[in-house]
Amino acid sequence: MKIERVELALLYLPYVRFFETSLGREEGRSFIIVKVYADGLCGYGEVVANSAPLYSYETTATAWIILKEFLVPLILEKKIFSPADFYKEAGRFRGHPMAKAGLELALWDLQAKKEGLPLWKLYGGTKTVIPAGVSVGIENSVPELLERIEFFLGEGYQRIKIKIKPGWDVETVKEVRKRFPDIPLQADANGAYSLADKETLKKLDEFSLLMLEQPFPPYDLWDHGRLQKEMKTPLCLDESVISVDSARQALEMGSCRIINIKVGRVGGMIEVRKIHDFCRSQGVPVWCGGMLESGIGRAHNLHIASLPNFKLPNDLSASKRYYREDLIEPPIELSKDGTIKVPEGPGIGVFPQEDRIKRATLKEEVFKAA
Repeated sequence: MKIERVELALLYLPYVRFFETSLGREEGRSFIIVKVYADGLCGYGEVVANSAPLYSYETTATAWIILKEFLVPLILEKKIFSPADFYKEAGRFRGHPMAKAGLELALWDLQAKKEGLPLWKLYGGTKTVIPAGVSVGIENSVPELLERIEFFLGEGYQRIKIKIKPGWDVETVKEVRKRFPDIPLQADANGAYSLADKETLKKLDEFSLLMLEQPFPPYDLWDHGRLQKEMKTPLCLDESVISVDSARQALEMGSCRIINIKVGRVGGMIEVRKIHDFCRSQGVPVWCGGMLESGIGRAHNLHIASLPNFKLPNDLSASKRYYREDLIEPPIELSKDGTIKVPEGPGIGVFPQEDRIKRATLKEEVFKAA
């Protein structure tokens, strides 16, 4: 199989409703779609970097440059079509995991389509139905938050995750638990706290949370370890885990008991499997986090979450959770029991709608093989 061309498209999709975390409030999302063409087939990937360097140092602007100047020329000049070969060759470029992941996922989709298989079979997945949780952002008031949670529970989601930040934490969680005493509940700080906030965070122990996700900044494995020793609530690391090596270090330091895996954060599916397999060998559960992806990235995540050690409800909401009109057909839908089926068709198993992609596109560029 020879790659004939690669297309990049920068898109913007407005959210159904604003989404706020400790990093700020957003009304919509910019992201990059990568399309790789060969043998009459097209593989799709999604670069989850946003327009501002908040969650990560990567942005849509930096990812575009890295793809254009380094990663796309790499596969065209070296005639790479295998995701494994791309992973090996791209490793010499430091950082920029979201840019790498977007292109690697497109290559995985292309390979699976060529073989006529759904991605989960290439990945070694074992599940065709994925338990779904939902992430609820910071709201204008606690009553609004409670109303949103009630709505999502009515939709059938198996787990609720709420975002917290200083001043929107202990009392907020207390009110949620008072209203919903028995639901699976977790809190995510996106690195908004420091060790000086330890006593505040320890108060969250009384609310029987599934986990407290990323209380401290990504670089702070040591202080996460200090906090975990004093909390019964399991800490979960997200931004801190960028590779299998950082996962190993975090577990050796006692920095967490659960790991959130995001394919964009770690640089592609091959690194995902390394982290998954290592955590499984250590008896540490993982789950698939979301970056408010379009249906293309969300479909990829469903196949990833089919691996056996994804043992907790994942941030894999239905298409309508974030977007009025997703980029795919059929849309990703939540079943009444709070699960989502892994698409069964070849590759990602859903059909990107080029007319919708075109309408949302801000700029595009095509790269052809020599």
